[in-house]
Amino acid sequence: MAINILLTGANGQLGLEICKIATRYHEFTLFPTDVDTLNICKQAAVERFVTGNSIDYIINCAAYTAVDKAESDTDTCFAINCDAVGNLASAGRAKIIHISTDYVFDGQGNRPIKETDAASPQSVYGASKLAGEKLLQTISRNTSIIIRTAWLYSSFGSNFVKTMIRLGQERDSLNVVNDQFGTPTSASSLAQAIMEIISFNEKHSTFPSGIYHFTDEGVCTWYDFCLEIHKLAGITSCRVNPVPSSDYPSPAKRPAYSVLDKTKIKNTFKLEIPQWEDSLQQCITLLNEIN
Repeated sequence: MAINILLTGANGQLGLEICKIATRYHEFTLFPTDVDTLNICKQAAVERFVTGNSIDYIINCAAYTAVDKAESDTDTCFAINCDAVGNLASAGRAKIIHISTDYVFDGQGNRPIKETDAASPQSVYGASKLAGEKLLQTISRNTSIIIRTAWLYSSFGSNFVKTMIRLGQERDSLNVVNDQFGTPTSASSLAQAIMEIISFNEKHSTFPSGIYHFTDEGVCTWYDFCLEIHKLAGITSCRVNPVPSSDYPSPAKRPAYSVLDKTKIKNTFKLEIPQWEDSLQQCITLLNEIN
């Protein structure tokens, strides 16, 4: 029997990767939507869609992600990142896989962050995502999986990888912060993990609800990340200079340390996660083919 999956945020980089990978799963019927086809801020519309299409799973990739703009656009940010999540949770019997973020933490630690560590967002964006998590667990604690991720990029859309390649080709030098630590994460890796989680649940007739952390493997700074991007892209004429975050003041505070501990998601769903450098190589190879 086909498994019907509603995908929100289908035109974003993660949504597009899920659409691409889902074609390999013939037992799944994917319903990709974005705001033009389903406004998840409207509860009645969500309920009609979920019921009318007999949706079994909802993958919620829709999000307000303009981190700095959110500081002055609080209502819209919370409407999409919190209230709309409640609409999805209330829509019916569908199980939910909801994508969240490392920004729910303050980033002041120095060891990989576990799911049980206390959340303490330092920005409106982070606060809105945490509020969405809490609302989802209040409504659908036993039928929801929350996946926090970080430093996402893809061959689709706009992201750090594509920006650094473009700037590296245009400029003689670049300044990149070297005091923020995390893990670059290919949206393709996360998309694959999401589909494997649904397959695992269907195969084992289980649904281990709760909060999970997912990124690619490894740790680096944005400076390290940029150096690897330029190396793999063959950019040699641009000098990359390491600088402190204080050189780039912004309305929203960024976590200084957002390395996520992935032990729980690997053990629960038997996932094998690639090293970030390997995922980056695949992405840049694909970009070269496209261009």
